[in-house]
Amino acid sequence: MVNSGNLSHESHEQKARKWLWIGLGAFVALQIYFVQQLVVALMLFSGLFLLCALVALAMYLIDRAGQWGLGWAGHQAKRAVVAAEEISKKQLRRPRSEPAR
Repeated sequence: MVNSGNLSHESHEQKARKWLWIGLGAFVALQIYFVQQLVVALMLFSGLFLLCALVALAMYLIDRAGQWGLGWAGHQAKRAVVAAEEISKKQLRRPRSEPAR
C-alpha cells in the first residue's frame, strides 16, 4: 500500500517540475522575442544609417561638382579677360582708313 504522504510529495514534485518547465519555456520564448526585437531594431537603424550615408554622399558629390564648376567658370572668365585685353589693344579701324567726319 502507498502512503498518502508519499503521494502528496510526488504530486507536489510533479507540479513543481511542470511549473519549472513552463517557466523555462516562457524564459526561452521571451529570449527569442527579445532577440527578434533586437534584430528588428538593428535592421531599422542600419537602414536609417544607410539613408543618412546616401544623403551625405549626395551632398558631398554636389559640393564637389559645384567646386569643379566654379573652377571651370573661373578659368573661362580669365580666358575672356585675356581675350578682351587683346581686343582692346588692337586698333579698331584699318590702318589707311580716313577718320570719320
